[in-house]
Amino acid sequence: MTTWLDEAAREGLDALGTRAAEADIVALGVSCRSAHELSTMADEMLRYLVEAHGFRALALEGDDVAGKLLDDHVLTGNGDPRRILAEARSFLRAEEILDAVRWLRSFNERHPGDPVRVVHPAQPPELPGDRAGIERMLADGISRWREKHPAKIVYWGGIAHTAPEAIPTLGEMLRQRYSYLSVGLTFHHGEPLDWLPVPPSDFLEATLDTAAKDTFLLDLRDAPAAWAHAPARTRLVGPRYDPAGDGHHLDGTPAGWFDLVRHTRRVTPAKTFG
Repeated sequence: MTTWLDEAAREGLDALGTRAAEADIVALGVSCRSAHELSTMADEMLRYLVEAHGFRALALEGDDVAGKLLDDHVLTGNGDPRRILAEARSFLRAEEILDAVRWLRSFNERHPGDPVRVVHPAQPPELPGDRAGIERMLADGISRWREKHPAKIVYWGGIAHTAPEAIPTLGEMLRQRYSYLSVGLTFHHGEPLDWLPVPPSDFLEATLDTAAKDTFLLDLRDAPAAWAHAPARTRLVGPRYDPAGDGHHLDGTPAGWFDLVRHTRRVTPAKTFG
């Protein structure tokens, strides 16, 4: 497996471009939304998809109120994006997210006739109280917005939602409705919120860490089937992570969760504000 990883691991984003060419939606699912490296990797991929592959919408999972204000900002320059994000959910109050928003505004200033939007579907009157209901609300919001604004979308969120699962998750529902590409952004160890030790050997991240490169992109179409379709776990680190209970994970298979994986060895905290 290590031999294949070293041969298949790529430092550039060409594999993403190849797979994204026919996609309606590319999901960038991060295993921790409070990690500097994962956010900067997602930002880099967002810019690449916008500039090189015609994606013209960003769905920033977590706060539709902020999304509406950010959409107005990237289109018109109205409002202060730092102030908007400072009033959003904790994992959006980060310099890395702010950098992405400011870049979108800069892109739109350079391309006023072909702008990038920030997706902001209207929330239902009552929020669902169960996981399945939340997943359907997220997926239906994307579908409603895309019916009015038929653009190629980059969905930046958490693996718990973006990875297709039988619940069904947002990722599973979007895969049924569109040409959907699931990209997992993972890490081996570090301290995004608190110290996270190395994962157990049956975790996806433990296998990925045997590669020689510290940061790389993999196309899982080329992965050995015995590994890609074998039962595994992948780490989920939410905003309420407790180091005393470092067992929150997703069960499944690498190829079931992701079309591509971008992995980095060690992460550090995001640069937060607000």
